[in-house]
Amino acid sequence: MSDRPTLAVVGATGAVGTVLLRILSQRADIWGDIRLLAIPPDSQPRPSGGEPERAVGRRLTVRGEEVEVTALAEDAFDGVDIALFDVPDEAAAHWAPLAAARGAVVVDNSGAFRTDPDVPLVVPEVNSHAARRRPRGIVSSPHCTTLSMIVALGALHAEFGLRELVLSSYQAVSGAGHEGVETLRRQLSLVAGTDLGTSPGDVRRAVGDDTGPFPEPVALNVVPWAGSLCDEGWSSEEMKLRDESRKVLGLPRLPVAVTCVQVPVVTTHSLTVHARFEGEVTVGKAREILATAPGVVLYDDPAAGEFPTPADVVGTDPTWVGRVRRALDDPTALDFFVCGDNLRKGAALNIAQIAELVAAEAL
Repeated sequence: MSDRPTLAVVGATGAVGTVLLRILSQRADIWGDIRLLAIPPDSQPRPSGGEPERAVGRRLTVRGEEVEVTALAEDAFDGVDIALFDVPDEAAAHWAPLAAARGAVVVDNSGAFRTDPDVPLVVPEVNSHAARRRPRGIVSSPHCTTLSMIVALGALHAEFGLRELVLSSYQAVSGAGHEGVETLRRQLSLVAGTDLGTSPGDVRRAVGDDTGPFPEPVALNVVPWAGSLCDEGWSSEEMKLRDESRKVLGLPRLPVAVTCVQVPVVTTHSLTVHARFEGEVTVGKAREILATAPGVVLYDDPAAGEFPTPADVVGTDPTWVGRVRRALDDPTALDFFVCGDNLRKGAALNIAQIAELVAAEAL
C-alpha cells in the first residue's frame, strides 16, 4: 500500500454513498485515486433496492472534483487498496470476495458478513484492534441502529462491565433508504392539514396500500416492527441489535432484550437503553465517562429541557446521550437515551473510519 492508497467506493449514488462522499471531502485527505463504482442494472445478482438504475455514467463531486461513476466489474478493483461497499446484502456477498481476491481490503456496510467468524465487526472507538485480523480480507461495519448506541455503551462497558441489556429503538425511515424517505413524504402529503389520526383506521384508509417498505403507515404513527420475521416472533432488526452488540463488545452470551419501532422521522435513530453492570454504578461517574468518551456528546439537563432529539442530532457525527439516571430499584443499572445520525456514524462515517484504520497500518 502506497503513502496515498487508492480507494474504491461501491454504491456511491445510494443514500449512504451520497453522505460518504461528503464525509470523504470533509475529513483529512489521505487518499490517492478515488474510484466510484456502481452495479449496472442488467448485472447479476440483481440487487433488491440500492442505487438508481442510471447510476453508471453519473458524475459526482468528491474532494471538490467531479468523478464519473463506472460500472462494477472484477477488473475495476485492480490496483485498489481499500474498497468501501454500500450495496444490498446479496450484491455484497457476490462482489466483496471478488474485490478481496484482487488485493483490496473490503470494508462492507451490508449485513452479508456481520456474523461471519472470519470477518471482524468493527467500531473504531470500541474495538479498533479487531480490524487487524481479517482472514477473508473483509471488515464489516455494524447496522445503523447498533452504531447509534454502541459507542456510548462501549465506553460504559469498559469501566463498569456490562451484564445485561434491555433496548427499545425508534428508527428513522432513512434506515430503509431512499424508498423509506419517499414513502414518509408521500404519506405526509396525504394527511397534511387533515384531522386524520383521530379515529380508528383513518390514516390507514387515507394511505391505502402505499406503505412502501413498512408493514403499516408510518406518517402520524409508530410501527412496532422493523425488518423481516425471524424465529419466535423476533424481527431481523432486533436480532441484529442483539448479535452485533455481543460481537463488538466481545460478550457472546450477553442477555439482550430488544424491541424495534419505526417512527416518522427522516434521519437519526434513537434508543432507550437499560444497561445492567457487574457492580454498583453512580450517575456521576457514568456522566464523567460519557462526557470524555471519543465520539460521544453528553447533552443532559432535563431541568433546562436539554436532552437529545433527532432534530438536534441530524447531520452530526457523534452519539448524543441524555436522560442518564440510575435504574429504579437496581443500583447496578443505568437508564439513558441515545440519538445518532443513521446515515453518518450509523453508516458512512464508520466505514470511512475503518478505512482510515486500515490505511494507517502501512504508515
